[in-house]
Amino acid sequence: MTSKPGPRRILFVTGLSGSGKKTALKALEDMGWETVDNLPVSLLDRLLAASPPEGSRDDERPLALGIDSRTRGFDSRELVRRAQSLRDGGRDTSILFLDASGAELTRRYSETRSRHPMAQDRQIEDGITLERELLAPLRAAADDLIDTTGRATNDLQALLRERFGESANTGITLTVMSFAFSRGVPREADLMFDMRFLRNPHWDPALRSLTGLDPAVAAYIAADPAYAEASARISGLITLLLPRYDAEGKNYITVAVGCTGGKHRSVHFAESLASQLREAGFSPTVRHRDLTQAKSNARESTVPGVGS
Repeated sequence: MTSKPGPRRILFVTGLSGSGKKTALKALEDMGWETVDNLPVSLLDRLLAASPPEGSRDDERPLALGIDSRTRGFDSRELVRRAQSLRDGGRDTSILFLDASGAELTRRYSETRSRHPMAQDRQIEDGITLERELLAPLRAAADDLIDTTGRATNDLQALLRERFGESANTGITLTVMSFAFSRGVPREADLMFDMRFLRNPHWDPALRSLTGLDPAVAAYIAADPAYAEASARISGLITLLLPRYDAEGKNYITVAVGCTGGKHRSVHFAESLASQLREAGFSPTVRHRDLTQAKSNARESTVPGVGS
């Protein structure tokens, strides 16, 4: 049987206007993907039947298709059906949906003074609401959802490289991240743990300027009477759950570990947890979201062991 022409791997890149689709397509192109933006779905078969770019085999270079509400003939449900049809035909096909909060999208459009494609004659907020309703079937069917609220361009690019670069492998992609509650909880977190029950290095003047990456801080935190048991229970829970998530077809898991400032306890615990998960046979990536951020205005508790 002759295999169908065209790439074996296809990624539909879609989402709300202003949520980062162009950034995503550029990042994928830089990683070697062939990218096509705003292609009408009716022309997809013609594209797949076309000869590959000079010097490459059509089954080697993955294809990313940017499709959103601006695309001619756009239909969310039809796109979902088309993606399933490609899967049934033997192609590795998935949908990446980029989202952001309404307030964030409004801010982005206001700062750039661009018009929202669905708010040419109405308020930006109304256009965002209308588009969100239009894209609801796509969002529900997405294989990968990335919320770009508060995420810088280079942060989004790094996340895309992690998930769609050549080093991305099959099975669960596991990320362990530290963060500061004072700067908000990470929207991408699947599992979240609060380290504010541990004693706080902030109250030791010799440790305050250090971070959870420093041995002296790590030793101070690990000496907390609750640390060893809590660490064992949390790592045990995660190693129990990860195979179950994998069996359910979940591709990406983010374990978020927080404290008030995101520099001491959460950083150390994230590093320690990642080490335990590696020993258990997993390959986590560690990211410290707020480690390099300037000190926040969050007030520390006057009771040692609470806060930071």
